[in-house]
Amino acid sequence: MTSWSESEVTVVGGGMAGSEAAWQLAERGLRVALIEQKPVEMSPAHQTPLCGELVCSNSLRSDDVATPAGLLKHELRAAGSMVIACADQHRVPAGAALAVDRFGFGRAITARLALHPNIRLERRRLDELPAGPTILATGPLTGGPLGEVIRRELGGDRMYFYDAIAPIVSADSIDMDHAFKSSRWGKESPALGDAAPASDGEAGEAGDGAALAAPEGDYINCTLSKDQYVAFVEAVNAGRTVMPHEFEEPRYFESCLPIEVMAERGRDVLRFGPMRPVGLTDPKTGRWPYAVVQLRPENRYLTAYNLVGFQTRLAYPEQQRIFAMIPALANAEWLRFGSIHRNTYVDAPRLLGPAFELKSRPALRFAGLLTGVEGYIESTAMGLLSAWMLAAELRGAPLPVPPPTTMFGGLYHHVTAPRGPKDRYAPTNVNFGLLPPVDMPPGQKKFDKAVKKQRLVERALADQRAWVDAVCPAA
Repeated sequence: MTSWSESEVTVVGGGMAGSEAAWQLAERGLRVALIEQKPVEMSPAHQTPLCGELVCSNSLRSDDVATPAGLLKHELRAAGSMVIACADQHRVPAGAALAVDRFGFGRAITARLALHPNIRLERRRLDELPAGPTILATGPLTGGPLGEVIRRELGGDRMYFYDAIAPIVSADSIDMDHAFKSSRWGKESPALGDAAPASDGEAGEAGDGAALAAPEGDYINCTLSKDQYVAFVEAVNAGRTVMPHEFEEPRYFESCLPIEVMAERGRDVLRFGPMRPVGLTDPKTGRWPYAVVQLRPENRYLTAYNLVGFQTRLAYPEQQRIFAMIPALANAEWLRFGSIHRNTYVDAPRLLGPAFELKSRPALRFAGLLTGVEGYIESTAMGLLSAWMLAAELRGAPLPVPPPTTMFGGLYHHVTAPRGPKDRYAPTNVNFGLLPPVDMPPGQKKFDKAVKKQRLVERALADQRAWVDAVCPAA
């Protein structure tokens, strides 16, 4: 068992994982130095000095417990996640998804961290790794000396993939003559009026946002006819893109592909992907459109919307020209164009131990996207778990790992399970494939899909609750 005499823990990075880790450590009575380089130094993808800044979509994906992302959120709530609590307070209409007011969410996280008596928030760039117990949660855009550690010592330039940022449009510039409001299959957001009470300097914000749910539907759906869709795809294929550097091999995460990559795979790929019209009935025709571009609220005021699934490497002038071919966006005011950034991660199964510690330097722990999970909530879960494990070890009682039947456990085992010498380690979102199968009912040869999913969810929630009750240390 590793132990340290240092009474203070350093957390490097104030994103999803670092913010959650710092909060969980502080809540357990440990003094925490949270080092965040913004605004002293900004990465290409960040725009504000806020902790917990969302650089890509403002959606934390589905909140339906019957989905992998929804199940993980329920597990995070059971574990007392600060990040998810802030997201619940600052949610915006997004159907069955948990989407947030980007800036309200970031302000809430920053306020909680800054006001916690056990957290010292230091705004500075870190040029060398601390000697004492440290959680490194600098995220996939880590640069400078820390970036050199990752690239040269933990896997080199092989360990990366490309992630993306979707464009944002001003709401009052959308032509509603060519769009309609609706969530897919009519699934609207849960009532927001029951949001948890505001705290830590946030009084009133959650309530104000709750009154703004759109009664017609949470999404704006921009319609395209067949001819308009075909012309759009052809323009995307012919558009000028910003190419990676010569030494970079393009590696995209499959669940976050740029639209031009999808368009290259076939004319109908976009129409069966982010532009699918299924479950969206146009009130003007009473039928599904040929294709749609969905817009999701970006803030609680509903003054800005992002293009769902429209991450792109198209050059900015090309985006403005090509996206104007979508009738509802012909005269759109663009608040932000889409872009692609390179994400770095480590070969966690080979380099990290069972508590996310660097095998060659056990005082250094990793959390978040650097470990090879992909997504806001996945990063949050790994930040929470890394903090719990470190806090327990510092108290002399290492934490039992989460049950493999839970999404926490599925992510944990993805990061830590040994691989063969020829097996390539790659990032993952949560998915039901991370969980062991449930037992088949006696006498049955095949599971009903709905029953199978229900049993997976029920088992996960029960096992997660039991694990949290057993291992969650008192503050």
